[in-house]
Amino acid sequence: MHVRPLLPLWLALPVAVAGGAVLDLAYPDVGIWPLAFVGVAVSLVTLIGRSLWGSVAVGAAFAASFTLIHIVWITRYLGPIPWFGLAGVETVLSAAGAVLITLSYRWLPRLLPGAWARVIVLPALVAAAWTAREQFLGSWPYTGFPWGRLGMSQAASPLAELASWVGVSGLTFAMTFVVAAAIEAVRLRVWRRLPLAIPAVTGALVLLLVPQFPTTDAGTMRVGAVQGNGPSGYFDRREAYDVYRAQLEASRPLFGQDIDVLLWPEGGVDADPLGNDSIAAALDQLSLDVDAPLIVNAATERGDHVYNSSMLWQAGAENPLDIHDKANPVPMGEYVPDRWFFEAIVPDLIGLIQREYTPGSNPPFFDVNGVGVGLAICFDVIYDDVIWDGAQDGAEVYMFQTNNADFRGTDENLQQLGFARMRAIETGRAVVNISTVGTSQVIAPDGTVIDGLAADTAGHLLVDVPLRTGLTPAVIIGPAVRWILGWSALPALLVLGLLVRRRTKAAPPAKDGAAEV
Repeated sequence: MHVRPLLPLWLALPVAVAGGAVLDLAYPDVGIWPLAFVGVAVSLVTLIGRSLWGSVAVGAAFAASFTLIHIVWITRYLGPIPWFGLAGVETVLSAAGAVLITLSYRWLPRLLPGAWARVIVLPALVAAAWTAREQFLGSWPYTGFPWGRLGMSQAASPLAELASWVGVSGLTFAMTFVVAAAIEAVRLRVWRRLPLAIPAVTGALVLLLVPQFPTTDAGTMRVGAVQGNGPSGYFDRREAYDVYRAQLEASRPLFGQDIDVLLWPEGGVDADPLGNDSIAAALDQLSLDVDAPLIVNAATERGDHVYNSSMLWQAGAENPLDIHDKANPVPMGEYVPDRWFFEAIVPDLIGLIQREYTPGSNPPFFDVNGVGVGLAICFDVIYDDVIWDGAQDGAEVYMFQTNNADFRGTDENLQQLGFARMRAIETGRAVVNISTVGTSQVIAPDGTVIDGLAADTAGHLLVDVPLRTGLTPAVIIGPAVRWILGWSALPALLVLGLLVRRRTKAAPPAKDGAAEV
């Protein structure tokens, strides 16, 4: 069975570019979530029947369009070179992954040409290939960049509840399956055989109707959180302790209030309290003023290493009571991997990046007077393992600290906020997402917003945040889901390729003038 392209290459390329732009519209700040299905459909239609190099070209066109638009906020920090660099890497890897999807359409119908295999098995393989590509982008090179995951586009949609069962990768798989099954049903002229629509319709109903997995009410925690809106950007002009003073000023209305913990954002303390007795004493006094422990963040030095560290701090104790270091420092932002190589290419740009944070290995979890608090520092919110580890360690609530000051006036903070909302739904736990400059929110376990602070506004939040116990299936089986629904595409395609090759060799030679099948 020879599969012909549905679109000629000259048409597929601009259509793929349009599809990438449409997919971006599903994410904040536009957030028209149904357009994610349109974007996926466009991508798949342009890949069906392509040659391998044709699929690379079309896959690159789709990925470049989506990525360049989706992360244009990077230019706010260091200009166009990092933007093109990261988008270029994502485009090349996505284009290579597009070959897996094309091979799925080429090989599986040769072995399983029946209509039901076309609307069930083929869409499952295509969805697995899409998910595997997404997971690869999220883990390599270095720590990867899982920012544009398809499932994350649904943070504000009713479909997000499925993530509590199968995680974000499972949601990506389900969405792609529905689109691929619908495409195959149309190609098989479903209006003549209506039962062929059952897989696509069933998948859509699962997405729409599966409720969020319930977790157990465990009371509340009265959380104070502050957004200082100080000069916390990498290139902001400031004096020593200006960022600290901004958070302190925003905290003053909480003095004398009844609170269980005070949360400050990432980089809210612009000095190392482990080596600076003055700032350590100031944090002791702040804890006394609010009569509660603090969760603060600063760059800390221990030995020859520098870490992006969250600390649990309480007056009268041997501080910090606990410490968590960011697990995935941002390449080219918080450290420069293979600095010798990149300095040889763009020395002036790399010279601006003096940070050299070391990845942390301690748990993303604090015990705050008997309440388990899960942690994620800034971009760590996009890494599944950090979130799942916190829940498995006993988190009843999450507190995410971030500093969006380098991306003021862009979509970055709203995209990151969408990830925080998805994490609340996925784990069934409330999230306090606090930023130096906004947007900050307290998000309920069902993803609804309890309270918030607008961007570029100094202020505080004081909220009785709901606590939850019990692990969702996403947390328990998440790693297995990624293997079964994602990475399984690689061995499946390898086996398919070997079987097709064997069948081709075993087939009798075609007669003169006969067409090859």
